[in-house]
Parts: sequence; C-alpha cells; structure tokens
Amino acid sequence: MTPTHKILPLDDLLRLRDAARAEGRTVVHCHGCFDIVHPGHIQHLQFARSLGDLLVVTVSADTHVNKGVNRPLIPDELRASSVAALQCVDHVHVNRSPTAVELLEALKPDVYVKGSEYERSGDPRFLAERDTVIRNGGRVVFSNCGVVYSSTALIGSMGQPRRFEEDKLARFRERYGLDVEHLRMLLQRGRGRRVVVVGDYILDRYHHCEATGVAGEGPMLSLRTLHARDFDGGAGVIALHLAGLGARATLVSTLADDEPSRNVALRLASAGVEASCPGTRRSLVTKHRYLAEQTKLFKVDEGDAAPADSLEEQKLAERVLQASEGAAAVVFADFGYGVVTGGLLDRVLPALRRHVPVITAKAAGRQGAGLLRFREVDLLCPTERELREAQHDFSRGLGAAAWDLLNATGAKRAIVTLGKQGLVTFDRADRSAAERLHSDYVPALSDAATDTLGCGDALLAAATFALCAGGSLQAAALLGSIAAGVEVRENGNVPVSAEQIRRHLHARETSVTIAA
Repeated sequence: MTPTHKILPLDDLLRLRDAARAEGRTVVHCHGCFDIVHPGHIQHLQFARSLGDLLVVTVSADTHVNKGVNRPLIPDELRASSVAALQCVDHVHVNRSPTAVELLEALKPDVYVKGSEYERSGDPRFLAERDTVIRNGGRVVFSNCGVVYSSTALIGSMGQPRRFEEDKLARFRERYGLDVEHLRMLLQRGRGRRVVVVGDYILDRYHHCEATGVAGEGPMLSLRTLHARDFDGGAGVIALHLAGLGARATLVSTLADDEPSRNVALRLASAGVEASCPGTRRSLVTKHRYLAEQTKLFKVDEGDAAPADSLEEQKLAERVLQASEGAAAVVFADFGYGVVTGGLLDRVLPALRRHVPVITAKAAGRQGAGLLRFREVDLLCPTERELREAQHDFSRGLGAAAWDLLNATGAKRAIVTLGKQGLVTFDRADRSAAERLHSDYVPALSDAATDTLGCGDALLAAATFALCAGGSLQAAALLGSIAAGVEVRENGNVPVSAEQIRRHLHARETSVTIAA
C-alpha cells in the first residue's frame, strides 16, 4: 500500500475498524502534530504498533496546531504523508476537529498511546481524551522510548521557514482551483456590482515629524512638525477599496456639518464613492498618528462614540435599506463610534437578508454593537483577538472559538486574521460530527511591512468583492490576502486598486513560470 492510499477519510477508517474488530484484531491509535517526523516519533509509533494488530495515526489539521508563530511548519497533507510512509503505520487520518475527543468517540480504539510526558499530565484536553477512551472500553498506554526530540526545538533552530509558507499557499491554490486566470475572472465579474458600506467614518491624520532630541524640561522626545497628511479611514476606506476594485460603492455613515466633513464628501465623490452621510456628528472622529521618518511614535484619538437616538437610528436604517436596493453586497464596519448599533442591526438585517445576496461584517470597536450582534450574515472578518474578546475565550484552540462564534451568530463563514501569520478560513459546510467545521490556512503574502494600518479593511473589502462576484470563501480569502499584502506596503490608508491586484497576480505568474 502506497503512503497516499493509507490516508483515509473518517468514514473509510471506521469501516476498516469495524472489519478489524469482526476479525478479533486489536486497534491501536496515536494522535499528534508530527510537524517534523523525528527518531522519537518513529520509536513511539513502533512501540504503539507492537501493542496491537492495526495502528491508526491521526494528524492535527493546520488550523488546530497551537505551537506558536509559523506553526505548523509543514502542511497537514505532507505531515500525513510522512507518517503514512512509515511501515509500522497502517492508516492515517487528518483530524479537522479542535481536539482528538470527537475522533476517539467515533473510533473507540482498544489502545490509545501517548508519550510518557502525559503520564502525570493535568492538561484538561488530555484528560478528556483519556476519559473518552476508558468510557468506550479502551485503555491508555504511555510510551517511553528513551529517544526524545522536540519538533518545536528543531524548527526553532532553523531559519525563517518562508519556503514552507510558499508550499502551503501553492497547495491551497491548487486544491481550490485558484489559478491566476480564475482570480482575474473574479476581478472582471465584480466590476460594476453595487456594494453598500455601513459604518463609522474615521479620519486618519499622519503628522510627519523630525525628532530634534530630548526636551529640556523632562525625559521626553522633542519633535518638530514637518507636514501632515489625511487619509480616509474606517468604513470610508472600505468603500474606497471597493471603488478601487471596480465596484459601485455607497457609504452610509455620519459626518459633521463642518469644512473637514465637506472635504471628505468631495474626496469620496472624486474616487467614485456615493456618500449618504448626514451631518449629525459634532465633529469628525480623528486619529492622529505622529511619525519620525517611518516610525510611529504615538497615537492620539479625537472624538467620542455618539450612538444615534431612536429617531436618528430609524432615519439611518431607512438610508441603509434605500441604498441597498439592488445591491450585490452590504458591508457592516463597526468601529465603536455609534453608527452601527444593536438597534440598527435589528431594524435592517432581516430586510437585507431577504434581498441582498452577500452580507459581510467586522467589529473592531469595543463600544459598538459587537461581533455577536451580526446575525445570519455570510461572512465575519475578525482578528483572532477580536474573536476571543467577543466570547471571553482566551485559552481554547482557534477552531473551537470560531465554531462557537458561527453557532452563536448563525453566520455561514468566517475569515480570522492572525497578523503576520496570515489567516484561517472557517466554513459551516454540511459535514459529519467529527468534521463539523471546514478550515483552511492562508499564509501572509508580504514579508515586508511598511504600515499595518488598514490591512484588515483591505481584506474585508476584497473578500466581499470576490463573494459578490460569485467566488468561493477560499477565493475571497486569497484575494483578501493579496489586497492586505498590497496595503501593508503603503504608508497610510491608501485604497487598493484592481490594477495593483493584477500586477501582483502577473508577478506571481511570472515567478512560477521562471521557476518551472
């Protein structure tokens, strides 16, 4: 049997288990990450095989390996193939669940083998695994093979594993047919689609300064202002990203009745964004960032949250519903400054759900409606921190936290961003109990970061654009990653254009051709 043929889906694995049981054979099970298969792993598996007649090894999927930055180093398919290549291993399965508990409940092995380091472990995840094995009539055995290596230590001694990230990305694109031509087709198909963005407008002002030394009156840095530059931020830049990609974008927000707000409206209009923004705020929300050369020194926020009263909320809801007539998508961007409230969502979401094909959302402000208020939307785009804060869950695996978020909101899908580590997609596809949540990892597409401001906004805009053009979640994640990779190279909140995405695709296509 070739290594590839040893890698089985759960249903096939359970049928083979049943056949072995019927023949009176003993089923042994091992579970782990196996990021780099080393001598300790091999002796552990050989020991396990000696305890029975059939050795089943399950490998944690990429999204449930919580061992730090850039882990796992090797994609789950390759890790499974490496384990399957061992003669002592009979069958391999990639476990898509957060822990091995559900798998153990289904497999019911006669023997479950763990390393000797677990013999006195109080880790609740292992204790749950142990109890599941024993409850189903099995026993837990601890191996002590005398050869100890750590995949984490081995990987830590290596250089930056960028080549593995490229391999993960190539496999992801191949698995879902995301070649350059398909992505170009999505860019073309999305042109002219109407997309409405609802959320808080924020003015991002960059103060470029010269550091002149230490102030004489105290130990603080002395700066001399050189010039300032304004960028449209918050929901405003999401609308600008969509317009840059080719959509017909409308922004529903609130501005002030003053000269800076009128300048905002003019800038948006000149970029092709229709603004439906009453001047109900006392002043614009402004975030001042002070930089010396390209280094951000500190930030000063100006403007408080100003939630609408019931009358203003009703008027805003009417604006949202009117703007969304015939729209391909609606994006909610809650930054906590009062535009997106629970009351507004209760008024508009049911009606939008009936006639808008795609609804996406993010919630970055702690004082806003909150991530859990976005009910039945098509896509949520939180950072890992936002996801965990929304549910007060700071310890469990990312997959478990994402599953709870989708269950609590009824949302169909999520893209959870991990900063420089990339992102993970989660999809509530119809699957068996052991594979209830499908997930994929996409590495970050830029090594060099000039300014991380607005990367999540670029990702949300491009992902929404891809979905309303008929793209899959995976295509949305990839286009979103490309947009974020373009944005991170810009200083300030600069809208991403379709032409920049095409240049990125052309560069990657050229590099692949040269490599071939």
